[in-house]
Amino acid sequence: MVKHVILWQLKDELSYAERTDIKKSIKAGLEELQGKIPGLIELRVNIEPLNSSNADLMLDSTFENEEALKEYAVHPDHVKVADNKVRPFTKTRMCLDYEI
Repeated sequence: MVKHVILWQLKDELSYAERTDIKKSIKAGLEELQGKIPGLIELRVNIEPLNSSNADLMLDSTFENEEALKEYAVHPDHVKVADNKVRPFTKTRMCLDYEI
């Protein structure tokens, strides 16, 4: 199995209310992908980091294998969420993929 973990920081110019709404939208959009993408075992989004964090939200997902992760990256449902709910509002993205 493969873990795919992403940390994002939202753009600085977003208000607190915008940030709250955007995080909820990203969470809903990504978590709705579960059951729609072959090889995706589990996907969770955390939008409530502790004050000691320097990221605004985290994706924690598990795939059957590396090939399934590659297919997820280009799957139309995932690309739609990334292009419409994530990329327009984030300034940084950190990714760590690893085998478990």
